[in-house]
Amino acid sequence: MLLSPIGIRIKTLSRCAMAEAALLGGFLCTAVLAQAPKPAFGLQGISPSFWNLVDRNAQLITVASGFGFTEGPVWDKAGYLWVSDEVTNKIFRVNLVDGQKQEVISLGDPDGNTYDTQQRLLDCASVLRAVIRLSPDGKSYVIVADRYQGKRLNSPNDVVLGPDGAIYFTDPTSDLPAGQKQEIPFKGVYRIGKDGQLQLLTKELTEPNGLAFSPDGKKFYVDDSEQRNIRVYDFQPDGTLANGRIFGDEKAGPKDGVPDGLKVDMEGNLYAVGPKGIWAWSPQGIHLGTIVVPEQPANLAWGDADYSTLFITAGTSVYKIHTKVHGFVPYL
Repeated sequence: MLLSPIGIRIKTLSRCAMAEAALLGGFLCTAVLAQAPKPAFGLQGISPSFWNLVDRNAQLITVASGFGFTEGPVWDKAGYLWVSDEVTNKIFRVNLVDGQKQEVISLGDPDGNTYDTQQRLLDCASVLRAVIRLSPDGKSYVIVADRYQGKRLNSPNDVVLGPDGAIYFTDPTSDLPAGQKQEIPFKGVYRIGKDGQLQLLTKELTEPNGLAFSPDGKKFYVDDSEQRNIRVYDFQPDGTLANGRIFGDEKAGPKDGVPDGLKVDMEGNLYAVGPKGIWAWSPQGIHLGTIVVPEQPANLAWGDADYSTLFITAGTSVYKIHTKVHGFVPYL
């Protein structure tokens, strides 16, 4: 999320409690988030199968708070969580024992993150209009991709590693820096091959956001924050997509949040940021239930030694909840 002197560009409706915040000063976004009434945590099972994913008595635990707006969680076995803060324009390491935050690097509007196969952090740096790779100490970076056919990307949003080892990311315009022009006349989903070449996969979404692969590598999911739905494609051996169709809808009230980050468990169930929390979906596209979070989530990640804990970035905080499943982590 990019703050400007005259207002705030809202990446999705989940970014602030009210869209009207766009008319206030950008400096008020954190205050708006803080003042909005928080819903109580809850587990809303729609299907009995939901309780195969999470225990009825599972608790949501606050890992850390006091951020501007959290995004892009990535768990590390050393005992910390990478977290982007889109208001302070920094990436942090959060100690999972005491919740202490260590600033790693300042970047204009860091967003979704993932590790590559060498455990190096990839970040969607919206102000740079690029996907970048951080150095091992996190103090510097190199640009992995910032142009398509000679034109600058819009504002890369989220990123995932594919079953072929390539990098896949979404490029909406929601964080296009104020005063800069959109050079590419669409909002795409891209693949960065091992040779560094950038390939457009689809431009049919109106505001592509979160993305994920199924554990068997045969399905590719991407959600659309404007259409408020999730699409699924058949992933082809050559890294292209086919047979795109609607997987599920996450429509709700105008202030209830929109689809954002996506993750999948080893059984193929999908966990999608949606209105008021994390929506759990079966591989067949059945909404099984919702983990209601006190602050509107933006993204999530699997973590802990068994990858059974969901770490959730939501508003000014980071939360976690233990599940009964094991998460699918593409870079492992």
